[in-house]
Amino acid sequence: MGEKPTTVEQYRATLTDAQRAGLDALREAVRAAAPEAKEGISYAIPVFKLRGKTLVWVAAWKQHFSLYPLTPALVRDHAADIDGYETAKGTIRFPASRPLPVELVRKLVGARVAELAANR
Repeated sequence: MGEKPTTVEQYRATLTDAQRAGLDALREAVRAAAPEAKEGISYAIPVFKLRGKTLVWVAAWKQHFSLYPLTPALVRDHAADIDGYETAKGTIRFPASRPLPVELVRKLVGARVAELAANR
């Protein structure tokens, strides 16, 4: 990739059309669940922050799209919802070969918003 992206547009520019479309759908689902969140770049991938705290990161990869962090409590509380999706170290991976589960993303981001509010 060369230099690390410092803006979401630079990050998007590194992606294929299909990756860009999937990432944009993921970003829109996050915005729908947390419209007050601010988008930026952190660790060279898009991040959404809420009241200065990291809400979620989103990323496009060759075979999947990722959403993180999923705390252990989120994984436990939404185990039935995320069953069938690959998870690892606080990440859920949505296969690029399947439609993005927009409602699930919104649900997980909403739960993450509630987590941040509870931890204030």
